[in-house]
Amino acid sequence: MKDDKLYLIHIMESIDKVQSYTAGMSLASFIEASMVQDAVLRNLQVLAESTQRLSEDFKSKHQDVEWYKIAGLRNILVHDYLGLDLETVWAILEDKLPELKEVISAALNKL
Repeated sequence: MKDDKLYLIHIMESIDKVQSYTAGMSLASFIEASMVQDAVLRNLQVLAESTQRLSEDFKSKHQDVEWYKIAGLRNILVHDYLGLDLETVWAILEDKLPELKEVISAALNKL
């Protein structure tokens, strides 16, 4: 669990950075802001890599999170960068990131 705490902190820091970078943005402004895209995608990569290093025990206690989809996102970010769809990335930022933040925040508060 000690290692999990470190990875949870990395995940939370990445989420906070992404939300900071995109605060007040729309999809259209995100698509036009290549530096923001680069920063967001890098932090999503760090986030996804950190989730893969969480213990199976932790993941089994938080089955409401679609860990396999986060791993899939990491693979796309690393191996299929040119195939990224920015609208899909934006949907993840809007819909999935806040949910993940709640889970990670609650887990950190219990440690």
